[in-house]
This record gives sequence, structure tokens and C-alpha cells, in this order.
Amino acid sequence: MKILFLGDIVASPGRHALKKHLPRLREDLGLSMVVANGENAAAGRGITAETAADIFAAGVDVITLGDHTFDQKGVEDLLASNPRVIRPANFPGGTVGRGHTVFTTAEGKKVAVINLIGRVFMRPLVDCPFQLTKQLQKEYRLGGNVDAIVVDMHCEATSEKCTMGHVWDGKASLVVGTHTHIPTSDVRIQPLGTAYQTDAGMCGDYESSLGVTFESVLPGFVGVQRTRFQQAGGEATLSGVVVTIGKNGLAESAEPFRLGGALQPTH
Repeated sequence: MKILFLGDIVASPGRHALKKHLPRLREDLGLSMVVANGENAAAGRGITAETAADIFAAGVDVITLGDHTFDQKGVEDLLASNPRVIRPANFPGGTVGRGHTVFTTAEGKKVAVINLIGRVFMRPLVDCPFQLTKQLQKEYRLGGNVDAIVVDMHCEATSEKCTMGHVWDGKASLVVGTHTHIPTSDVRIQPLGTAYQTDAGMCGDYESSLGVTFESVLPGFVGVQRTRFQQAGGEATLSGVVVTIGKNGLAESAEPFRLGGALQPTH
């Protein structure tokens, strides 16, 4: 089984790149499943039912989110009604939506997708992702009730992401970080068999400041005045990681994925 995880889809350039490339990629790479983070899909902040529909139509199977989950009006209905759109599981109790889901591939394989959010340099009003992980590892078991487990760790601190990768080693197929929009070069299989990447990067225009035009960002660095960010509109690079998963649910291979736009392609 081969799974492609794509980092934060940023605004219309990211969505357009998905539509352009993903249908062909599913066939060319022999993908069983595609997971993508969509928390920046709607104008760079949050997600809507319409943008989620575009992402699904392009070939994504499950959408994860992050700290911008509730930035768009009406998202509560989307989270309540669609089990393939998940928000961080360690949001406080009573938050609408679900933090993990099980997707069944066309081959009949059951893949658990778990969304977590970090607490270091992030919004503080979330539960501990590491304590919740203990519960999730009892709920989902490789070779037991699921064939694969994908964990999206959405956070700022690389140290927090690395530690989450460690605590899932041997118990998940892939742990991958999102949020910082820059792909890291540390894709690997950990000692006990779990594939890991600190950040998948973004599906967005890299000739920008994390998907935002330099012109709208620069005044905030050189002065104290606030400016309205403008989303970059150039060609996006799809960024992420491709993992081949064995019968035991652990990774047999893992490689970075980049296609289109400004970054050096891997495919």
C-alpha cells in the first residue's frame, strides 16, 4: 500500500496544483490513498465546504486541519457532517467535529488518520497531545483493527514534532509534521519502522513568505504597523512525503515528494 501525504494547501495556487497534478499522480505512483492538510485552503486561512469539495474532487481522501480550523464561517457544519475532514484531536472536549477517522481504501485496507496539534509556541488552550496519544494507541493498533496509521502533528516546534515521531515509532505507519510551510530534508524510517518527516512543507507558491506576498509581509518586519496579508498567486509546488507500507502496517520505504512550482522536483 502506498500513501501520499501533502502539506498545508495554501489558497487557490495550492488547490489549482492539486487539480492539475493529483489525478495523474494517483495512477502514476500507484497510490492507495492521499491525505492532505487543508487548514489554509480558503484564502490562506481555514477551510470552507466549497474548498473542501474542490480538494476531494482533485483526489484527496482525508483532509486534516490545524490552528486555523475555525477561521471561516460555517466550518462547524462541515466538521459535523463529513468524517473525512478532521480537526486536531486534542482540541478541548466538546469541540465540534472529530480528531481522527478510519478511511477504507479501494483495496479494502483500513487506514486510521489522526490529527494532533502542538502546544509549544502555539495557542495554549488545547489538551496535551502526548497524553492523548496514549489513548489513541490503545484505540488503533497496526495489524489489529487497522492496516495503517497516519499521524499529522500540526505544530511550530521541530523538537515537539520529533518527540511525537518517537512516541509513535513502531505503532504508526507515518508521522509527519505540518504548519511551518517549509519542507524538511529529514524523511526517514525510524528504528522501529515508522516513517517520519518533521514538516511536509506546503502546497503553495514558494516565491512568497509562506504563501503570502513579500510586499504585504515586509512592512510588519520593518515597522510596527499592521498590514493586510495578500496571498501569493504564482504556481504552487506540491510538497509532502510518499510512504510504502508493508503488511505489518510499518513503512517499507519513505521519500520526499515535490512537484511543480519553484522547488526542485522529486517526481
